[in-house]
Amino acid sequence: MAREKEEKSTFQSFSKPKIKVTRTSESGDEYIDYKDTESLRKMMTGNGKIQNRKRTGANAMEQRMIGTAIKRARYMSLLPYATSIG
Repeated sequence: MAREKEEKSTFQSFSKPKIKVTRTSESGDEYIDYKDTESLRKMMTGNGKIQNRKRTGANAMEQRMIGTAIKRARYMSLLPYATSIG
């Protein structure tokens, strides 16, 4: 018992949990909704840049969908292109 607890606590994890933004349609296709701005904001940095795959925990296909969804949301004025400099 005590040995199992020691093994689990030897390494500390600094990674954030993966944010799940992909949804599955009725036909079984995965997509990312560009109108879901709250989850897309989590995929952006404070300056408005799209975070990389290492930070988001997405695979290559999901990362391309994230980029497309963020760019669509920016074009539709749902997300800012950059933060305002005061």
